[in-house]
Amino acid sequence: MTIYLDNAATTQLDNEVFNAMTPHLFENYGNPSAQHSHGRRAKIAVEACRATIALLLNASPEEIIFTSGGTEADNMAIVSAVESGIDHVITTGFEHQAVLQTLTNLQKKHDTRVSFIKHDEKGNLDLQHLEYLLRTNTRNLVSVMHANNEIGNLNDIERIGELCERYKALFHTDTVQTMGHYRFDLQKLKIDFLTASAHKFHGPKGVGFLYRRKGNRLAKLVHGGGQERGQRAGTENIPGIVGLSKALEIAYRNLEADTRYITHLKYTLVDRLSELIPEIQFNGNSAVEDRSLYTVLSVKLPSILPGRSLLQYLDERRISVSGGSACCAGGESHVLKALNIEPGYDTIRFSFSKFNNEREIDYVAAKLADLFEPVLV
Repeated sequence: MTIYLDNAATTQLDNEVFNAMTPHLFENYGNPSAQHSHGRRAKIAVEACRATIALLLNASPEEIIFTSGGTEADNMAIVSAVESGIDHVITTGFEHQAVLQTLTNLQKKHDTRVSFIKHDEKGNLDLQHLEYLLRTNTRNLVSVMHANNEIGNLNDIERIGELCERYKALFHTDTVQTMGHYRFDLQKLKIDFLTASAHKFHGPKGVGFLYRRKGNRLAKLVHGGGQERGQRAGTENIPGIVGLSKALEIAYRNLEADTRYITHLKYTLVDRLSELIPEIQFNGNSAVEDRSLYTVLSVKLPSILPGRSLLQYLDERRISVSGGSACCAGGESHVLKALNIEPGYDTIRFSFSKFNNEREIDYVAAKLADLFEPVLV
């Protein structure tokens, strides 16, 4: 049996998504900028997808900009805010590197000031400190992800958005881990920029989108043609955009049932591991149902394999998991470092999807229990 529990890194393409994409690879392959029938059909497909996504999010089609994924969208949002006059960015030490490295670059190029919101030992943000930073600074951008990609902590983006509106700050949120797993009403949420990536909810890799609320300036990162209403140059990835739209449509269609099913799998593993391995600890709010992303579980276990990690042990048994973000593979996790994880432990991130099942959960728990059984005797 081969088991895949690394869905926070990427997800399996849904067959219905693949079927929607196929005609745009072999039949409707025109360039949407071309002025002939093939081009017009491609253009119609792109705009239909933009309208679908906007409808699902309660936004306007012109507020949806297609990108190559979440990293590009995060870069566009933050650079756009700084180039529009923002000189102070408030963020967290838990953000994706697409945010943190962009801010490091802007500090060097534009002397952008960056402040970090305080947090407790579980990674919960201190929103009173956020309000203090907003109150004592001007021309602010707040960049806070909806849910952490390594430990699953959910942040209160509704409350953060309200604070930003009160203090006339811009608000960017990275929803790469939560888009397709939660519903968003962008007429109600006080969000200026929102980013998402298709491959996190059973769509194709290499395509995502940026939501940019009307009235906010958008900086060009890619120069060339006039695609995406002149806001992002480059021929559109038509099959990818179609796959993105279809994947989000499917996710919203089945959201309640999938949420219940995946939540059951996650807490089945929590119960099994807690029963079988008393030493186990859960990072952040990972095992707290109403404060964590239901697709992610981050656990901490004693390092008991000389010269090997638990990740290697599980991989040898054809179980695919990770220690944290795939974007930090081979390097120390800044998220775990911010939580002050003590040495002598291995961290495993399990991340679930609708394609997993309870038999797989039982198998994983049993394999870990086999390893720790001699230690417990």
